[in-house]
Amino acid sequence: MRHWGLLPAVAALGTLFVMPSVVKTDAFITAETTGILLIEGGECFSDPAYSPGAGERTVLYTPCDGGADNQSYGFTHVPDGPYDRVALSAFAWRSCGERYAGLWGGRDDLRYYPIMPTAETWADGDRDVMCAVYRPTGRLTGSALP
Repeated sequence: MRHWGLLPAVAALGTLFVMPSVVKTDAFITAETTGILLIEGGECFSDPAYSPGAGERTVLYTPCDGGADNQSYGFTHVPDGPYDRVALSAFAWRSCGERYAGLWGGRDDLRYYPIMPTAETWADGDRDVMCAVYRPTGRLTGSALP
């Protein structure tokens, strides 16, 4: 007796347990996200979550060995000039990408994204881009730094 009719149901059930892939952009966290300015190079931190106490979305320092969402792997200083979101984004992706390639080369289990100044923080003199790495299919299981 063959049960070929069960194959689509079994295949569909298997897709329920596949971890969705997350893509983080340069708008995921910005310099205005509460808590991000407290994160230093090499430190791990949470994804932004609403904090009732703060009344806004915040990120928190998280020990890297505790299963963090992200890890800072460097900073790039942006040349001074007028705030231009498009040009800043291109600069941030390029500079963070160069650092990422130097650290992780061909690894395909990690992704990176820049955390950029906003127009408001730029007006206050912020010219630094933080580069962050994450695992698109789950949390980091320790420091991602080689």
